[in-house]
Amino acid sequence: MSKMRRNKKVEYTIEMLEKMQSTQQVIDMYIEDIDENLNMVGVIGNNIKATIPRQEASSIVGDDGLVEERHIVNKKNKVIPVCIKEIIKNNDDTFELIMSKKMLEIKVRKWMYMHLKPGMRLKGVVVSTTEYAAFIDVGGGVTGILKLQDMSDSQLQNASDMFRVSQRVEVVVKKYDRDTGRIELSYKELLGTFEENIKKYHEGDIVDGIVRNRIKSGVFVELQPNLVGLAEHVNGIEYGQKVLVSIKRIIPDKKKIKLIIIG
Repeated sequence: MSKMRRNKKVEYTIEMLEKMQSTQQVIDMYIEDIDENLNMVGVIGNNIKATIPRQEASSIVGDDGLVEERHIVNKKNKVIPVCIKEIIKNNDDTFELIMSKKMLEIKVRKWMYMHLKPGMRLKGVVVSTTEYAAFIDVGGGVTGILKLQDMSDSQLQNASDMFRVSQRVEVVVKKYDRDTGRIELSYKELLGTFEENIKKYHEGDIVDGIVRNRIKSGVFVELQPNLVGLAEHVNGIEYGQKVLVSIKRIIPDKKKIKLIIIG
């Protein structure tokens, strides 16, 4: 059992749980298993038995109206935030809980509908990466898209060049469509401007870089996230390769850096 699970072993009373149910308070649940019907089975607090039925696993469903398996199978042995949907009292004075991740997602979406706007900063977790974007859980299972061009001024070829799954990140809301719930995110605003990032570099410095793109006029080399310079072509250089460069010229008014690859 995970360290997080042990740290959350709270002694909940029935009165506490009833109040949490009425206020839709968020509570952590440790998922011990997933049954043949894709119901998530586990415990909360002081080993109170809890179940998340498949239909309560997410607010997102497939064409068949059911929550897709991919939203469920990766939750085993993890702690996830949920709300209490129902408290079942047994004849022997014990009780069981029916939990819902769907309720939490809807609750978060309602808050976002009322409050979310461009420029807001959100904390999130990377749930997946592709060649064109990273998908960030910004709370309660609500996912926003972070496209390559909004990650950095570097010309990345894959989101995994910058982010890894389960990485915690801070992002900025770029666009929010209230009709569809689509959230577009940005990251590069948090990496500093050209003027801020260039301060520690000087003409003649020899520094490490990463090759990010090749064009007719040269090779783009990333000196640090959101700071890129252009070097002349060198044979055998490939995308993602680490290189040693000399800073030939800094042109602040054009936000350009000219480099020479020396190794």
